[in-house]
Amino acid sequence: MVRPTRPIQVPRAIMPQTTSWWGVAAHKQKAPLASRMLRSGQCQWLSTINVKDKLSARYLFREAAIINGKDYPSTMHFQVYDPATQAQIGVCPDLTSRQVDEAIAAAYTAFDSFRRTTPFERAKLLREWRDLVMESQEDLATMITLENGKPIAEAKGEVAYAASFMDWFAGEAPRAYGDVIAPSVEGNRAITIKQPVGVCGIITPWNFPAAMITRKVSAAIAAGCTVVIKPDCETPFTAIALAKLAKIAGIPDGVVNVITTKSYLNEVGEKLCTDERIKKVSFTGSTGVGKLLMGQSSSTLKKLSFELGGNAPFIVFPDTPVAEAVTAAVSCKFRGSGQTCVCANRLFVHESIYDEFCELLAEKVSGFKIGNGLEEGVTHGPLIHDRAVDKVQAHVDDAVKHGGKVLVGGKRATEIGKYFYYPTVIRDAKPRVRIMKEETFGPVAAVFKFTSEEEVIALANNVEVGLASYVMTNDINRAFRVAEQLEYGMVGVNTGIISDCATPFGGVKFSGFGREGSKYGIEEYLNIKSITFGKVGAPY
Repeated sequence: MVRPTRPIQVPRAIMPQTTSWWGVAAHKQKAPLASRMLRSGQCQWLSTINVKDKLSARYLFREAAIINGKDYPSTMHFQVYDPATQAQIGVCPDLTSRQVDEAIAAAYTAFDSFRRTTPFERAKLLREWRDLVMESQEDLATMITLENGKPIAEAKGEVAYAASFMDWFAGEAPRAYGDVIAPSVEGNRAITIKQPVGVCGIITPWNFPAAMITRKVSAAIAAGCTVVIKPDCETPFTAIALAKLAKIAGIPDGVVNVITTKSYLNEVGEKLCTDERIKKVSFTGSTGVGKLLMGQSSSTLKKLSFELGGNAPFIVFPDTPVAEAVTAAVSCKFRGSGQTCVCANRLFVHESIYDEFCELLAEKVSGFKIGNGLEEGVTHGPLIHDRAVDKVQAHVDDAVKHGGKVLVGGKRATEIGKYFYYPTVIRDAKPRVRIMKEETFGPVAAVFKFTSEEEVIALANNVEVGLASYVMTNDINRAFRVAEQLEYGMVGVNTGIISDCATPFGGVKFSGFGREGSKYGIEEYLNIKSITFGKVGAPY
């Protein structure tokens, strides 16, 4: 697609235009969904345009919050920009805590009836939502690329990953089993049942604007909860589009609400944490913000699940084929231009293969193509904003100051765009560099040398966080031994990709608590209630 040079003007769904660069993927959408949209009475204007264009992103793109199933406009707005071009994508309501109160009230009212739906009904809704998301994959991916900057192929993969959680938790909904217990008191019997916790505040980051929402919200819906979602102000439109699709899928009004804000982040966050109607908060973001939200939630003793910062070690032992280790490192380190919480941040390579690994890694990285994510052949997009670029440059400068040698990259790609940074490989830096203690969140692979297993485990664990870690070895005994000693919530062995809807995602130490995905994910949104029966079998 050719990017317009002027600021982007996206037509609103109430305007019956039939052509727009935003609808580039609309012709690939299927008519059955358009028919469902028309029957639901949500977009009558679509009857005026070609049937193949009826599920265009002009319907999904809304410059409004979603409260109680309806668009919620506002007189105050903030701008959202494409990080690749700095062109304005659109504006979103800049809501205050008073307006957020309306979303909480809608979710609280909806919970009274939604909690009584059967797990099979909720599973059906999730599967319908999943189908609509996949039918809209092209448009949702375009939104993600515009807001976040990641290449379109990677954005399509995120949409599929996001949809997988709807599938998974549709299956988990009917399996929130209780237990039958024989108590210690003669004649008593006890059972446990699991019930939804209530209204949930969902706070998500910008790096996975679709998947971070569905990973939380799918579990909440499966459990019978209602949600108030606050997406990051850098990437609000994907969240709004998901809520619109939830409406079409038949999810009742008030169950999925999306609030947007930028100027009032602190007061809105505090509102979600202190309002007694909200019984749980799920947050993905920095450790510092997580600590703040945890403190604010203490006054109402909310149930919490936090996925916070990481500083993932990637350990390569000498029995690993170097080419395989490099391939895994590339997929782990440079996905999303290094802007994922599970990216390898510190690469530890055994001294016997260190030179070979560094040379091959630099060769691979030099073949990347950075640019606008909508352009063909681009493998890596921009960073999210100028602060991210400044931090990456500071980490590179610090590594060079402490003996590091830049093999490739190491500088801003200003000729491409303001927020672009060349993927970088650094070797020979001393262990006291900032990268050893701080998460870079950018496309910088710092490779450190180690001698022994004991040494590298100590280096890997010498951080306050513990989210993801990686081990490359062909020795099964070593794999188990090292994995068990690493102080992290997740360990990838001989792979650089560990995220999956079927496996538990979460960390330890300052990386938070609670698990998302897997059979454990729904438990975060359920309360266990015990019911004891007396005089069972005894005559009255």
